[in-house]
Amino acid sequence: MTERADAIIIGAGIGGLTTAALLQERGFSTIVFEKNLFPGGSCSAFRRGGYTFDAGASVFYGFCEDDAKGTLNLHARIFRRLGQELRTIPDPVQIHYHMPNGFDVPVHHERSRFLECLYRRFPHEKEGIRQFYDELESVYDILSSLPAGSLEDPVHISAVGARHLVKSVSLGVKTLYSMGGTARRFIHDEELLHFIDLEAYSWAVQDARATPLVNAGICLADRHHGGINYPVGGSGVIPEALVRGIEKFGGQVRFGVTVEEVLIEEGRAVGVRLQGGEEVRAQVVVSNATVWDTFDRLVNDTRHRVPEGRFVKAPSWFQVYLGVDASVIPDGFNVHHILVEDWLRYDELGGTIYFSAPTVLDPSLAPEGKHTLHLFVTSEIWEWEKFDRQSPEYRERKEAYARSLITRTERILPGLSGAVELMVTATPQTHERYLGRLDGSYGPMLLPGQNVLLKPQNRTPVKNLFLSGDSTFPGQGVIAVTYSGVSCASYIARQLGKPLEYL
Repeated sequence: MTERADAIIIGAGIGGLTTAALLQERGFSTIVFEKNLFPGGSCSAFRRGGYTFDAGASVFYGFCEDDAKGTLNLHARIFRRLGQELRTIPDPVQIHYHMPNGFDVPVHHERSRFLECLYRRFPHEKEGIRQFYDELESVYDILSSLPAGSLEDPVHISAVGARHLVKSVSLGVKTLYSMGGTARRFIHDEELLHFIDLEAYSWAVQDARATPLVNAGICLADRHHGGINYPVGGSGVIPEALVRGIEKFGGQVRFGVTVEEVLIEEGRAVGVRLQGGEEVRAQVVVSNATVWDTFDRLVNDTRHRVPEGRFVKAPSWFQVYLGVDASVIPDGFNVHHILVEDWLRYDELGGTIYFSAPTVLDPSLAPEGKHTLHLFVTSEIWEWEKFDRQSPEYRERKEAYARSLITRTERILPGLSGAVELMVTATPQTHERYLGRLDGSYGPMLLPGQNVLLKPQNRTPVKNLFLSGDSTFPGQGVIAVTYSGVSCASYIARQLGKPLEYL
């Protein structure tokens, strides 16, 4: 039999789940199909040997309950609307940077404390530092006052423009600038500019000159307002709460189901074909897969293939998950760290180490007297595809590389090698297999210098086929794909005749 729904969502990543949850709460019938047995994609968790590990994301914006603070506080508002409680713990330091020549900067929630760290290191750049971060603050001030909605919805754009004309025009002007170009208007010290490049690279995997100023205004200003919060129970509780919200209002999330094709008739999406041949029909289809996986795999029409060079394909990751004895973590240790040993190599594969210790905030993620640690570096699938995944060579290579990263991390955690009691590793092949992403990539990024508004929105060339997730505006990161889901649901709801109320 052929089922029917108002909306089908392919993939239970955060963007897709957000789209489904908001549509379902509004009264539309939705079905989410997820090939894995768990939701969340890279914002998920897994358990091993008594430890709970964040599969990927662990720095979370948007959970501030005070709506007067933070850029929209999308997560807090969404879970409030869905009637789902999700407890979080404030993280006082977003990231602690460890850089060459003894240059260490903890990014405190209190903006003044963070800036004072930079002033002490670069007293000759104090005015430039203040002007640059004030520029990011001005972007935040605009974004935090504009309601979230679809930039493709003329009704939304007209309403926002009428109520916030000056801010809307100002934001449009700021989309023309990059973070790096703006920094170089005020700052000239090369070491400080390296740090600003690293601030961009920490989430965008591009230097500041390739990073839109608007994106930077969200990530590098909101941390001092809404702040960073860690969900009690780990990152997996976020998608689990979205699933509960969908089901509470009558929607379905089906796990272990693979979508093989988007059904297109007379130029419009009408449903999907599942592995095994079952067809499910809908008024609209939303793909939470990447733009490449959507149009090069799910849409059987070569006219819509993504041209080579349309986007920069971000690298993937090599990840190491560790269960360690708690004695290796000193008192006052921060949760998130980034390590750079050489400014000439920071943007090369494996050149920057990302590191988190979430049990510093939430001890329930590990057995008593233990900690969970997560190390990861950029990697590419071609570095690993020469190995058979089942071969001893593959396992030996993974372990050797993981051990080298652990040794490098001993710069901030002396004795770490001897404290490891459990180790799990993941390569780009792992990402490709579990996340269904081309080459396990972190996603498509704009070419350096491109306006952020050139990032694809939710609509596609196929009528009634929409995208959500990191292939769409504003890009990578959990809060960004959440915005994408809000935007997608807003556009679809208006098209189907029951507009969403603003969050």
